[in-house]
Amino acid sequence: MIDLDYFNESLESFECSKNRFKVLVVDDLADNINILKGILQEQYDVLVAKNGKLALSIIANQQPDLVLLDVMMPEMNGYQVCEAIKRDPATCHIPVIFITAMTSIEDEQEGFEVGAVDFITKPITPLTTLARVANHLALSQQDQRNRLIIEQRTAQLREALYSAVKMLSEAGTYNDEMTGSHMWRMADYCAVLARSLGWSEQDVENIHLAAPMHDTGKIGIPDNILKAPRKLTPEEWDIMKQHPLIGADILGNSKAPLFKMAAEVSLGHHEKWDGSGYPSGLKGEEIPLTARIVAIADVFDALTMERPYKTAWTVEEAYQYLQDNAGKQFDPKLVAAFISQDDQIRAVKAEWQERG
Repeated sequence: MIDLDYFNESLESFECSKNRFKVLVVDDLADNINILKGILQEQYDVLVAKNGKLALSIIANQQPDLVLLDVMMPEMNGYQVCEAIKRDPATCHIPVIFITAMTSIEDEQEGFEVGAVDFITKPITPLTTLARVANHLALSQQDQRNRLIIEQRTAQLREALYSAVKMLSEAGTYNDEMTGSHMWRMADYCAVLARSLGWSEQDVENIHLAAPMHDTGKIGIPDNILKAPRKLTPEEWDIMKQHPLIGADILGNSKAPLFKMAAEVSLGHHEKWDGSGYPSGLKGEEIPLTARIVAIADVFDALTMERPYKTAWTVEEAYQYLQDNAGKQFDPKLVAAFISQDDQIRAVKAEWQERG
């Protein structure tokens, strides 16, 4: 779940933030530092650094609101310092104004390319300096407020998405009280396997959310079949085999990548590597990779989960089952990759056991 209160509190805290800002002055000449300090100190808390290395340390530890940066300095010049500031996600938002006697077009171009927002040319005048500093602090504050609003609204949208996924997942297994935690455990196992294959974090997150929706189609299967306390008849089994198609039809109504993946998973999670699965009898790599991942995680968790009709298998016993059926039911390379993540798999299992 997403902590929306965190974003609300952050925005409220921003609205009530202090009016006195911190300005870092970076120059290797004491006289220049003293001039700027004299101009600024009545309105701002002034920090000073006489070289680039010290400036970066102060920025990392004290997070000034704005940096006034000399260009010509020994060891690290101003351009190099500015590049370092802008490379770091924690400091890239801090506005940098160059203080320099270098006024050529090439100098200005280089300064803007490394991320500066403005130039103040020497000799320094108080009114120009104060006006530029105040202007860029105001712009920076507005930018920070906008970023907080975007983060807050993104979090709200993500929370709505998670809720929709949860509802769709639970709709398909509404009559099975034991499957709720199963869906999310197997989703965690899917994420472990996908990450081990080098997937991007966005794709890992998508399969983590898509996997629990794999049985959405069971919402279209009659209760007398879904909950039958006996072996299904051939006719009933034919109806049961329709749930991947029903799920894909429901989930395929969205063009969003997440739900397109979920539809793919729903349609393919009962296909088998040797072609004996359903509903299409796909074989080998004809089966989408997402569905092959879910098939392994789904069975592994089902085997290691206690149910009224069976005891939980050990992790080792479940691994052996996957290996015995590699090349038949499961993709053999994915089985090997899954088992190779033993530490992560056991960590997921232990975490869920702690949750009860």
